[in-house]
Amino acid sequence: MKEQLRQLQEKALSALQQAADLKALQDVRVQILGKKGALTELMKGMRGLSPEERPVVGSLVNTLKDQFEACFAERQSELQQQAIAAKLAGEKIDVTLPGRGAVTGSKHPVTLVTEAVVDIFSRLGFAVEEGPEIEQDFYNFEALNIPKDHPARDMQDTFYISEDLVMRTHTSPVQIRTMLKQPPPIRVIAPGTVYRRDSDLTHSPMFHQIEGFLVDERVTFGDLKGILTHFLKEFFGEGLAVRFRPSFFPFTEPSAEVDIACVICDGQGCRVCSGTGWLEILGCGMIDPAVFDSVNYDSDVYSGFAFGMGLERIAMLKYGVNDLRLFFENDLRFLRQF
Repeated sequence: MKEQLRQLQEKALSALQQAADLKALQDVRVQILGKKGALTELMKGMRGLSPEERPVVGSLVNTLKDQFEACFAERQSELQQQAIAAKLAGEKIDVTLPGRGAVTGSKHPVTLVTEAVVDIFSRLGFAVEEGPEIEQDFYNFEALNIPKDHPARDMQDTFYISEDLVMRTHTSPVQIRTMLKQPPPIRVIAPGTVYRRDSDLTHSPMFHQIEGFLVDERVTFGDLKGILTHFLKEFFGEGLAVRFRPSFFPFTEPSAEVDIACVICDGQGCRVCSGTGWLEILGCGMIDPAVFDSVNYDSDVYSGFAFGMGLERIAMLKYGVNDLRLFFENDLRFLRQF
């Protein structure tokens, strides 16, 4: 057995020196000292030795182990240094090369439009409020005078999560939540993301709206017309022509849709405006008394108006974008223009 230990010692030390990398070195260690390694198997033969031979052989085994571990540590250090040197050589940097300029990002066109709209209304005294995108049926429909059997629900193309939870179809639920929190006077705008089951050149299943409403004593339709006309002329230009057309929304009465002179043909008639010279831009109206009943406002004392617009819609008109999907495709060639 002494001869076997001597041979194993020579073999082990030779294998350590021949290991070309850290993985090969670790493999040698397992082959010699592992649970099924050569030294472990050799030690099993000690059971057949006499009591006088066992201490001698055991001492030789311990000496071999200590020598092997010392040589292993020394070789491991050498290979680690070689690995570091090779890595540094492969990753060296030429500090004389010219620097690379950082590419700066820019705000998304929808973000730019949102900030511009918020800025105009903030200067008119409107505060900004937000609400959840997963909304209860009460806030999204019922409190806005759209009961469960109302045909307007079909117009909304709603994503239902459950019978009582929906992906909000407009930002109008913020109006209800705000009025339930505080008494009049209230002057608020609410930008945010909304969801509907619709997708084509001019519609997206996810898009952005901004809701605005004002509630106080003796608020009239004239106040609504004045504020919206001021906003549109400041946003699109002072010479802009604006008109109001009667319409219907369940949560406002009377209701109107607002058109602006086509920004493409300057009201002369083109393909974009279907030859009419006008483009629909937003919907609005005086808040229906039924909505005030939902939030416990006295409609004999208070009146108010509300309006809502699609931010992608006005971004398309402001920047001359002809396909709504461009806003969501993340094409840097498109986004760099803004």
